[in-house]
Amino acid sequence: MEKFFALRLAKLRTQKGVSARDMSLSLGQNPGYINSIENGKALPSMNLFFYICEYLGVTPSAFWEEENPSPVKISQLSKKLQQLPSDRLDHIEALVDDLLKR
Repeated sequence: MEKFFALRLAKLRTQKGVSARDMSLSLGQNPGYINSIENGKALPSMNLFFYICEYLGVTPSAFWEEENPSPVKISQLSKKLQQLPSDRLDHIEALVDDLLKR
């Protein structure tokens, strides 16, 4: 579990395009905090885990979904999709269906 957490955090942080140092500072921690988690030397408290998820833009459950390789992108896309009218969503659904066939 600890190894998965470290790898998942590194992957999601990289997808967001932020350095470990910047993320640490944004969370109000020392500059090496995220590095220590990603190197398996520490685990966050429950409170900090929730802040990490919020910072990354993922739900806590999405953080643990191993089969979901890009929860950050999916969350961002979902927010954009919510702004579209129903007829446009129909087009996007057809496009996704077509992409999944390939």
